[in-house]
Amino acid sequence: MCLVTSVLTAGALQLVFYWRPEWRVWANCIPCPLQEADTVLLRTTDEFQRYMRKKVLCLSLSTLKFPMSKHSEDPLVADCHSVINRAVVKPELKLRCIQVQKIRYVWDHLEKRFQKVGLLEDSNTCYDIHHTFGLGLSTEEQEVRRLVCGPNAIEVEIQPIWKLLVKQVLNPFYVFQAFTLTLWLSQGYIEYSVAIIILTIISIVLSVYDLRQGVAYPIIEALTLPWQQSVKLHKLVEDHNKVQVTIMVKDKGLQELESRLLVPGDILILPGKLSLPCDAVLIDGSCVVNEGMLTGESIPVTKTPLPHAENTMPWKSHSLEDYRKHVLFCGTEVIQVKPSGQGPVRAVVLQTGYNTAKGDLVRSILYPRPLNFKLYSDAFKFMVFLACLGVLGFFYALGIYMYHEVSPRDTTTMALLLLTVTVPPVLPAALTIGIVYAQKRLKKKKIFCISPQRINMCGQINLVCFDKTGTLTEDGLDLWGTVPTADNCFQEVHSFDSGKAVPWGPLCAAMASCHSLILLDGTIQGDPLDLKMFEGTAWEIEDCSVDSSKFGLSDSNTVIKPGPKASQSPVTAIVILLQFPFSSSLQRMSVVAQLVREGHFHVYMKGAPEMVVRFCRSETVPKNFPEVLRNYTVQGFRVIALAQKVLRMRKVSEVEHLTREKAESELTFLGLLIMENRLKKETKPVLRELSAAHIRTVMITGDNLQTAITVAKNSEMIPLGSQVIIVEANEPEESSAASVTWQLVEKQETGPGKDETYINIGNSSLPDGGRGSCYHFAMTGKSYQVIFQHFNSLLPKILLNGTIFARMSPGQKSSLVEEFQKLNYCVGMCGDGANDCGALKMAHAGISLSEQEASVASPFTSKAANIECVPHLIREGRAALVSSFGVFKYLTMYGIIQFVATALLYWQLQLFGNYQYLMQDIAITLMVCLTMSSTDAYPQLAPYRPAGQLLSPPLLLSVFLNSCFTCIVQVCAFLYVKQQPWYCEVYLYSGCFLTNQSNFSTDVSLGGKWTGNATLVPGSVLSFEGTTLWPIATLNCVTIAFIFSKGKPFRKAIYTNYIFSFLLISALGLTIFILFSDFQDIYQGMEFIPTIRSWRASILVVALVHFCVAFFVEDGILQNRQLWLVIKKEFGFYSKSPYRKWQKKLADDATWPPTNKTIYSGESRTIYSGDGFYVNKGYESPEQVPKEKLKLGGQATEQHFWTRL
Repeated sequence: MCLVTSVLTAGALQLVFYWRPEWRVWANCIPCPLQEADTVLLRTTDEFQRYMRKKVLCLSLSTLKFPMSKHSEDPLVADCHSVINRAVVKPELKLRCIQVQKIRYVWDHLEKRFQKVGLLEDSNTCYDIHHTFGLGLSTEEQEVRRLVCGPNAIEVEIQPIWKLLVKQVLNPFYVFQAFTLTLWLSQGYIEYSVAIIILTIISIVLSVYDLRQGVAYPIIEALTLPWQQSVKLHKLVEDHNKVQVTIMVKDKGLQELESRLLVPGDILILPGKLSLPCDAVLIDGSCVVNEGMLTGESIPVTKTPLPHAENTMPWKSHSLEDYRKHVLFCGTEVIQVKPSGQGPVRAVVLQTGYNTAKGDLVRSILYPRPLNFKLYSDAFKFMVFLACLGVLGFFYALGIYMYHEVSPRDTTTMALLLLTVTVPPVLPAALTIGIVYAQKRLKKKKIFCISPQRINMCGQINLVCFDKTGTLTEDGLDLWGTVPTADNCFQEVHSFDSGKAVPWGPLCAAMASCHSLILLDGTIQGDPLDLKMFEGTAWEIEDCSVDSSKFGLSDSNTVIKPGPKASQSPVTAIVILLQFPFSSSLQRMSVVAQLVREGHFHVYMKGAPEMVVRFCRSETVPKNFPEVLRNYTVQGFRVIALAQKVLRMRKVSEVEHLTREKAESELTFLGLLIMENRLKKETKPVLRELSAAHIRTVMITGDNLQTAITVAKNSEMIPLGSQVIIVEANEPEESSAASVTWQLVEKQETGPGKDETYINIGNSSLPDGGRGSCYHFAMTGKSYQVIFQHFNSLLPKILLNGTIFARMSPGQKSSLVEEFQKLNYCVGMCGDGANDCGALKMAHAGISLSEQEASVASPFTSKAANIECVPHLIREGRAALVSSFGVFKYLTMYGIIQFVATALLYWQLQLFGNYQYLMQDIAITLMVCLTMSSTDAYPQLAPYRPAGQLLSPPLLLSVFLNSCFTCIVQVCAFLYVKQQPWYCEVYLYSGCFLTNQSNFSTDVSLGGKWTGNATLVPGSVLSFEGTTLWPIATLNCVTIAFIFSKGKPFRKAIYTNYIFSFLLISALGLTIFILFSDFQDIYQGMEFIPTIRSWRASILVVALVHFCVAFFVEDGILQNRQLWLVIKKEFGFYSKSPYRKWQKKLADDATWPPTNKTIYSGESRTIYSGDGFYVNKGYESPEQVPKEKLKLGGQATEQHFWTRL
């Protein structure tokens, strides 16, 4: 039936099925259990509800060239957790699979669902990984896994140009354009049709070129392809598939092969420098890798082997949040290996192909999450409105022509012509070009963009989150001093201003050894903080291969020796035997080291002071530790604590099996390392500018809370005179529920020493005058997590005035950004790209301050490593957004203007001439609207945002009122010209016209051209109505182009856009010239009838009056923000944004904010929506997150979205 219908509709049904794959499935398939389906219809769980149709494939293992057991009890692979054993049907040896966005899923007969393959299951324990895969896979198991999992390749196909062209042409808009062009060509509109064909080809070619270059510009949502084919992406990954690797095969030893043949479970041998072709977990030896591809920071990271634990916990859970320290990620570079002495460095392949970290990154580019931006959805609604207007015109034309008994062929043709008038053909190019202009302007400011569709979203940003170190403050730290301890007391401060190195002692030994620095090609490389700390000791890292043998150590151990400028030391060298790397979530690192000529080993730890003291014996921590720490942190210093302990071990082999838990216990507190972290010179002016523009600024940092508060005050993120309330939350314990304590921070007081200040946390309450917006909440990541889990109803109230979030882990940063988005904030995130990747991707506009020209971690990358890029981006976003609105309004009005004029001419079976349309469409509309968006952004940020949606009262009123003005002027002109004494119906009474021609223009004689009979000819051009309406409609186009190109406060004045101004003036001058000219060639070419000059002057006067009225209404009323604020206040209109509702509610709450109080879980019951929770539908859906889970604040889990057919 579908085939017959497709033939009868000349392929139209297949085109509809191409646009709506779910309709194809519903028309061709019947529902059935999922395990029996041969076609699966998938639907995304976001608000866009996009469908995709997938064929279920059947793989047969019988094609493999070795015998396999067909008994159901015999596993095909040794891994008991593997889904492969549950997916293969025996004795047929077949399995069913589908491929979705480059990932393969197989049907699990036990779980009754499709499961991902191409990775080792997370349920494997440390013991499983070491003993199941430690000796490698057998050849047979490798073959099975290769067939089921597919090749270890990240292949980005560069589709041929013709395919891209076909896909672009099959877009609904271009199909409509093809229909329109066919109709116009059939009516002899050759010039106009050719012009539109050229325009369409240019638009398609530009779109194809941009897709090939990895850039997709949003025309409208329907025009955005679901993937971005990219030459650059292909070049980025093509070398990934050509790596030669060495693996260990069970019972066969080492074997070399291409990386595309790797499978999960293979043992990968790391010989030295290597670009990793897969994700792997290290099981023997250690190595140093450069993870710049993932983080944007080329800082060496040390990886340690997975421990030999024999518990039943999954291996990731065993390592908690720090499991990444064992994982080598695909695409990163191994720059140094350190064998354990038991053979080469080995790793088990975890994930292959698109399941890897690099594959996931490529997939995120190929299949980006659709942007939930009102502009694009509203634009589609406007297109539907114009199409509906065209349909009304279609039936109007049918009625008119049928009434005059015109032939059915001509009637249908003319009706279809009016249908095509309302949708402007230049719309895709006009909306695309605005983004191009903005992107070029950003590039000049050294801001690079890989997601241009987000530029418009930047115009709506009203909250910006900043990382602290390297973003607000200088990236490099300067050493200020050390504060050692002895006998449970802090000693005299050692200042680095003296130029002397740290005196020898346990603190010096900890600073010299507790780091992850490496010696690479004669240069010490590593984390900047580690480098500064190490430089303060004046010790040196040496090539250990020369001296290590005499100590009985491995040549992979790092050896530290005193330098020429180091303090005198009895120790000739320190050998680092074992490292427990730094982790953002753990906020510490530690090493096991041996001081040469000593028979025992030392554990040294450094990290956040609050974290380090937890692992120290209480009697070794000075009693005044909190006060001393606060004394330094309130001055903005970066404070690092150090500790040590002596191990009761005598052999190196015992050290190698030491666990982190045993090493990091019962430590002795050594003291504090004080480092200066100065504000960047650009920070304070930028924060002032954002504050003046009423854009909230928030600090999200991994640093100390008191340091963050001081930096916020010094940078004026917290204005002078504002109060700070520290929110401290504690987990529930056996005897008590979870609690939240609110402590008011008193003003800074002068402390001992020069210019030192410290913060008192007293029992004072917030003054009555301080209630409102002049208080700021500050909290740590630990408190945030407790509130998120146990006080979820309090969270939005805290976020409204939360300004400082310290000690935040990367996951907490992402979560916080998402919570702000749920309150309907448009969030920008600015960070250095290291620990902020998740938050940068989560934000509406993530800006990475990286030296790389285009960071994969965020949509925007600034080459200038300061926050000046933030106001630049917001300014350009606002200008681009206003330009998009202006262009769209212009094109909407352009369609309506032409529609009204054409509909009036249809009343007497006439229409505009070919060159009349051409003049309006090409010489005016195309050239003007393509340059309208090139106006630069206004240099100063306005204290309010532009409208964020097309369907807003000012914009709708603008279109409606201008449409009314257009209708009134054109209808009056149409009727009034008929009342003139010299008027005659030219197409009916050409003799009358010729008799009276001499009254109109004595210089023009067109009688030979305009003789004709008195029959009714559909589609006639020559008429006084057409000659009158064309200049009015054309001048109307010029008018709306001017009034919709408003400059201040978001764009510069219109006259600064020289090309646009020139084209606008040229269009105006050309129209007036044609109106008043008496040249025969012009009248013949434009198909006009000469009229008396007084009538032409009256047309110009009417156009001028129309301009004045439209300009006054647009600029004096519709764009008058103060007037709209008064109207909203008088009629009680308030924003529906959740954060606005909360602000209004809390402003009337006399008990908020609480100060010096403690609240326990169960006491806070704030219902802030009908169901007791709020959901940002752009990121979650009721199907995805259960209500109970939302109420508990649990994290959303990955859900499958199968619709069974």
